[in-house]
Amino acid sequence: MSHTGTTSTTVPSSGDALLNAGYTWTIPGLLKLGLQLALLITFLCVHCTYGWPSWYAFQFFEVVALWFFVALLIFFLMHLFRLQARIPCINWPLTEFFHYSVGTVLIFIASIVAAVKAGGVSALIVASVFGFITTFLMAVNMWTSHSAACSPQVD
Repeated sequence: MSHTGTTSTTVPSSGDALLNAGYTWTIPGLLKLGLQLALLITFLCVHCTYGWPSWYAFQFFEVVALWFFVALLIFFLMHLFRLQARIPCINWPLTEFFHYSVGTVLIFIASIVAAVKAGGVSALIVASVFGFITTFLMAVNMWTSHSAACSPQVD
């Protein structure tokens, strides 16, 4: 007499996992990582420079870069840990679109002011260049989040 039994194991599907590690290799994930890197370089270049030619201009640049770095880090972590699915009362694509719209304008203004007021200080010129790179990346992110926010929802 033979006895056969079956054993079943439950493997969580990709939708049940806590960490969405594949998000970092998607286009929006890579854009967010590139933005974080550009904002970090911008902030560090301004923060580590002594003798700013224009105190208020570079203080504004530093605060804007740091604020949007932290906000972008929060958005990245929300996507990485799928937290936006747990808070459905907020329209996340629209929230990200608003964040990128404001960020694009403020970082562009700060980069122009920094380029004009750099006074030949090389670190501040580099910060201004990375500010313009950040502006471009934020505009691309704004376009992709606009496409997500304004596209028809498929049920």
